Amino acid sequence: MKLKSEFILHKDGKESFLIPAGNAEFSGVVRGNEIFGNVAELLQNDTTEAEIVSNMRSKYNAPEGVIEHDVKKAIDNLREIGAIID
Repeated sequence: MKLKSEFILHKDGKESFLIPAGNAEFSGVVRGNEIFGNVAELLQNDTTEAEIVSNMRSKYNAPEGVIEHDVKKAIDNLREIGAIID
């Protein structure tokens, strides 16, 4: 899966913004936290959910299941607005 090229990611400290451009069907701005921004950043290249979780595990020390939940939630939200190519 990969983030569609019609979406631009902007990271500002611990906040992240995903902005549709061009022919994106979604109109609005998605505002997320640092985790959301990292997930969106990793999705700029073709990857899998498991690879994203692995990458996030190397960056964050979190209890079992927390990173998996956060990554799944971010991906589900991106799918909901049509920002991901599967």
